[in-house]
Amino acid sequence: MVTSYVDRQGKRLDEYPRPSVAVDIAVLTVDAGCLSVVVVSSRHGEGLPGTFIHPGETLAVAASRALVEKTGILGLDFHQLAVLDEPKRDPRGWVLSVAHSAIARRDDLPEDVQLRPVRNGAPARSLVFDHDAIVDLAVADLEDRYEEELDPGHLLDAEFTLLELRRLYETIYGFEIEKDTFRRRVIGSLVETGRTTTSGGGRPAQLFGRRRDAKMSAHARLQHLAAKGR
Repeated sequence: MVTSYVDRQGKRLDEYPRPSVAVDIAVLTVDAGCLSVVVVSSRHGEGLPGTFIHPGETLAVAASRALVEKTGILGLDFHQLAVLDEPKRDPRGWVLSVAHSAIARRDDLPEDVQLRPVRNGAPARSLVFDHDAIVDLAVADLEDRYEEELDPGHLLDAEFTLLELRRLYETIYGFEIEKDTFRRRVIGSLVETGRTTTSGGGRPAQLFGRRRDAKMSAHARLQHLAAKGR
Protein backbone atom coordinates (compact mmCIF):
# COMPACT_ATOMS: atom_id res chain seq x y z
CA MET A 1 0.00 0.00 0.00
CA VAL A 2 1.42 3.42 -1.03
CA THR A 3 1.07 6.17 1.54
CA SER A 4 1.51 9.92 1.04
CA TYR A 5 4.88 11.35 1.99
CA VAL A 6 4.93 13.26 5.27
CA ASP A 7 8.00 15.22 6.43
CA ARG A 8 9.37 15.60 9.95
CA GLN A 9 6.93 18.41 10.66
CA GLY A 10 4.05 16.12 9.74
CA LYS A 11 3.25 18.01 6.55
CA ARG A 12 2.54 16.66 3.09
CA LEU A 13 4.29 18.27 0.11
CA ASP A 14 1.06 19.86 -1.09
CA GLU A 15 0.74 21.72 2.24
CA TYR A 16 3.72 23.96 1.39
CA PRO A 17 3.29 27.05 -0.80
CA ARG A 18 4.80 26.58 -4.22
CA PRO A 19 5.98 29.06 -6.83
CA SER A 20 4.80 28.95 -10.42
CA VAL A 21 7.55 27.96 -12.86
CA ALA A 22 8.09 29.67 -16.19
CA VAL A 23 10.59 29.41 -19.02
CA ASP A 24 11.92 32.47 -20.87
CA ILE A 25 14.07 32.21 -23.99
CA ALA A 26 16.60 34.71 -25.32
CA VAL A 27 17.00 33.94 -29.04
CA LEU A 28 20.04 35.82 -30.35
CA THR A 29 20.79 36.55 -34.00
CA VAL A 30 22.68 39.02 -36.18
CA ASP A 31 20.36 41.37 -38.03
CA ALA A 32 21.65 44.13 -40.33
CA GLY A 33 25.05 43.94 -38.66
CA CYS A 34 23.66 44.16 -35.10
CA LEU A 35 23.54 41.51 -32.41
CA SER A 36 19.82 41.31 -31.70
CA VAL A 37 17.32 39.40 -29.57
CA VAL A 38 13.82 38.17 -30.36
CA VAL A 39 11.11 39.94 -28.36
CA VAL A 40 7.33 39.72 -28.12
CA SER A 41 4.70 42.23 -27.05
CA SER A 42 2.05 41.57 -24.42
CA ARG A 43 -0.20 43.53 -22.07
CA HIS A 44 2.71 43.60 -19.63
CA GLY A 45 5.06 45.23 -22.15
CA GLU A 46 7.85 44.02 -24.40
CA GLY A 47 9.80 40.98 -23.28
CA LEU A 48 11.27 37.63 -24.19
CA PRO A 49 9.09 34.77 -25.42
CA GLY A 50 8.14 32.58 -22.50
CA THR A 51 5.40 30.56 -20.88
CA PHE A 52 4.37 28.80 -17.69
CA ILE A 53 5.11 25.08 -17.41
CA HIS A 54 2.07 22.89 -18.02
CA PRO A 55 1.45 19.72 -15.97
CA GLY A 56 3.55 16.85 -17.28
CA GLU A 57 5.84 19.07 -19.39
CA THR A 58 9.60 19.19 -19.26
CA LEU A 59 11.35 22.54 -19.38
CA ALA A 60 12.54 21.85 -22.93
CA VAL A 61 9.04 21.03 -24.13
CA ALA A 62 7.67 24.20 -22.55
CA ALA A 63 10.43 26.31 -24.11
CA SER A 64 9.76 24.83 -27.56
CA ARG A 65 6.04 25.45 -27.15
CA ALA A 66 6.65 29.06 -26.12
CA LEU A 67 8.77 29.75 -29.19
CA VAL A 68 6.20 28.25 -31.53
CA GLU A 69 3.18 29.91 -29.93
CA LYS A 70 4.72 33.33 -29.33
CA THR A 71 7.01 33.72 -32.36
CA GLY A 72 6.45 30.90 -34.85
CA ILE A 73 10.06 29.75 -34.39
CA LEU A 74 10.61 26.03 -34.90
CA GLY A 75 13.49 23.63 -34.43
CA LEU A 76 16.02 25.66 -32.46
CA ASP A 77 18.63 24.11 -30.22
CA PHE A 78 18.70 25.90 -26.88
CA HIS A 79 20.12 25.36 -23.44
CA GLN A 80 19.50 26.51 -19.89
CA LEU A 81 21.27 29.61 -18.61
CA ALA A 82 20.10 30.08 -15.04
CA VAL A 83 17.18 30.01 -12.64
CA LEU A 84 15.96 33.45 -11.62
CA ASP A 85 14.33 33.15 -8.22
CA GLU A 86 13.97 36.62 -6.74
CA PRO A 87 10.58 36.29 -5.00
CA LYS A 88 9.32 39.67 -6.28
CA ARG A 89 10.74 39.42 -9.81
CA ASP A 90 7.26 39.07 -11.30
CA PRO A 91 4.44 41.39 -10.14
CA ARG A 92 1.88 38.70 -10.97
CA GLY A 93 3.06 36.52 -8.10
CA TRP A 94 5.78 34.14 -6.95
CA VAL A 95 7.28 32.91 -10.21
CA LEU A 96 10.60 31.18 -10.86
CA SER A 97 11.99 31.60 -14.36
CA VAL A 98 14.29 29.06 -15.97
CA ALA A 99 16.15 31.18 -18.53
CA HIS A 100 17.21 29.63 -21.83
CA SER A 101 19.36 30.84 -24.70
CA ALA A 102 19.53 30.02 -28.42
CA ILE A 103 21.45 31.21 -31.48
CA ALA A 104 19.82 31.43 -34.90
CA ARG A 105 20.58 32.76 -38.35
CA ARG A 106 18.29 35.61 -39.32
CA ASP A 107 17.18 33.69 -42.41
CA ASP A 108 16.01 30.82 -40.18
CA LEU A 109 13.64 33.09 -38.22
CA PRO A 110 10.18 34.18 -39.37
CA GLU A 111 10.34 37.29 -41.51
CA ASP A 112 7.95 39.23 -39.24
CA VAL A 113 9.64 38.33 -35.93
CA GLN A 114 10.33 41.31 -33.63
CA LEU A 115 14.03 41.99 -33.02
CA ARG A 116 15.78 44.45 -30.74
CA PRO A 117 19.53 45.27 -30.71
CA VAL A 118 21.26 44.24 -27.49
CA ARG A 119 24.09 46.79 -27.59
CA ASN A 120 24.31 50.59 -27.75
CA GLY A 121 21.84 50.99 -24.91
CA ALA A 122 19.23 48.66 -26.46
CA PRO A 123 16.91 46.95 -25.81
CA ALA A 124 16.55 50.24 -23.94
CA ARG A 125 16.81 48.34 -20.66
CA SER A 126 13.03 48.30 -20.60
CA LEU A 127 12.02 44.69 -21.11
CA VAL A 128 9.44 43.33 -18.68
CA PHE A 129 10.27 41.73 -15.35
CA ASP A 130 14.00 40.84 -15.29
CA HIS A 131 14.27 39.98 -18.97
CA ASP A 132 17.05 42.52 -19.49
CA ALA A 133 19.13 40.45 -17.06
CA ILE A 134 18.34 37.30 -19.05
CA VAL A 135 19.54 39.03 -22.23
CA ASP A 136 22.78 39.97 -20.45
CA LEU A 137 23.26 36.34 -19.39
CA ALA A 138 22.58 35.15 -22.94
CA VAL A 139 25.08 37.59 -24.45
CA ALA A 140 27.77 36.59 -21.93
CA ASP A 141 27.08 32.93 -22.70
CA LEU A 142 27.32 33.64 -26.44
CA GLU A 143 30.69 35.34 -25.96
CA ASP A 144 31.96 32.36 -23.96
CA ARG A 145 30.87 29.92 -26.65
CA TYR A 146 32.44 31.96 -29.45
CA GLU A 147 35.61 32.22 -27.39
CA GLU A 148 36.00 28.44 -27.35
CA GLU A 149 34.66 27.39 -30.75
CA LEU A 150 34.62 28.89 -34.22
CA ASP A 151 31.12 30.23 -34.98
CA PRO A 152 29.29 27.51 -33.03
CA GLY A 153 25.93 29.04 -33.99
CA HIS A 154 26.77 28.73 -37.70
CA LEU A 155 25.76 32.32 -38.29
CA LEU A 156 27.99 32.31 -41.37
CA ASP A 157 27.65 30.12 -44.44
CA ALA A 158 29.74 26.96 -44.81
CA GLU A 159 32.34 29.02 -46.71
CA PHE A 160 33.39 32.53 -45.72
CA THR A 161 36.24 35.00 -45.91
CA LEU A 162 38.41 36.00 -42.97
CA LEU A 163 36.90 39.48 -43.17
CA GLU A 164 33.37 38.09 -42.88
CA LEU A 165 34.43 35.98 -39.90
CA ARG A 166 36.14 38.91 -38.20
CA ARG A 167 33.12 41.17 -38.76
CA LEU A 168 30.92 38.53 -37.15
CA TYR A 169 33.15 38.35 -34.07
CA GLU A 170 33.26 42.14 -33.84
CA THR A 171 29.46 42.16 -33.91
CA ILE A 172 29.25 39.57 -31.15
CA TYR A 173 31.85 41.20 -28.91
CA GLY A 174 30.91 44.79 -29.68
CA PHE A 175 34.40 46.11 -30.45
CA GLU A 176 36.89 46.13 -33.31
CA ILE A 177 39.55 43.42 -33.51
CA GLU A 178 42.98 43.94 -35.08
CA LYS A 179 43.01 41.76 -38.20
CA ASP A 180 46.44 40.12 -37.73
CA THR A 181 45.65 39.25 -34.11
CA PHE A 182 42.34 37.76 -35.20
CA ARG A 183 43.94 35.73 -37.98
CA ARG A 184 46.41 34.16 -35.54
CA ARG A 185 43.53 33.43 -33.17
CA VAL A 186 41.37 31.55 -35.69
CA ILE A 187 43.63 30.16 -38.40
CA GLY A 188 44.05 26.79 -36.69
CA SER A 189 40.28 26.27 -36.83
CA LEU A 190 40.02 26.87 -40.59
CA VAL A 191 40.54 24.86 -43.73
CA GLU A 192 41.38 26.38 -47.10
CA THR A 193 38.81 25.65 -49.81
CA GLY A 194 40.98 26.68 -52.75
CA ARG A 195 38.24 29.05 -53.86
CA THR A 196 38.01 32.83 -53.83
CA THR A 197 35.24 35.41 -54.00
CA THR A 198 34.92 39.00 -55.19
CA SER A 199 31.51 39.51 -53.56
CA GLY A 200 32.95 42.15 -51.25
CA GLY A 201 34.47 44.11 -54.10
CA GLY A 202 38.16 44.70 -54.74
CA ARG A 203 40.71 41.89 -54.97
CA PRO A 204 39.59 38.24 -54.78
CA ALA A 205 39.38 37.04 -51.16
CA GLN A 206 40.20 33.50 -50.10
CA LEU A 207 37.31 31.34 -48.90
CA PHE A 208 37.66 29.16 -45.81
CA GLY A 209 35.64 26.45 -44.13
CA ARG A 210 35.50 25.09 -40.58
CA ARG A 211 37.58 22.17 -39.35
CA ARG A 212 35.49 19.37 -37.91
CA ASP A 213 36.85 20.11 -34.45
CA ALA A 214 36.86 23.89 -34.82
CA LYS A 215 38.15 24.71 -31.35
CA MET A 216 39.77 28.12 -31.01
CA SER A 217 43.44 28.44 -30.09
CA ALA A 218 44.46 30.00 -26.78
CA HIS A 219 46.27 32.87 -28.51
CA ALA A 220 45.10 36.41 -27.63
CA ARG A 221 41.83 35.44 -26.00
CA LEU A 222 39.09 37.66 -27.36
CA GLN A 223 37.35 38.26 -24.05
CA HIS A 224 40.54 39.75 -22.64
CA LEU A 225 40.72 42.06 -25.64
CA ALA A 226 37.06 42.91 -25.20
CA ALA A 227 37.64 43.94 -21.59
CA LYS A 228 40.35 46.37 -22.74
CA GLY A 229 38.27 47.72 -25.56
CA ARG A 230 35.09 48.50 -23.67
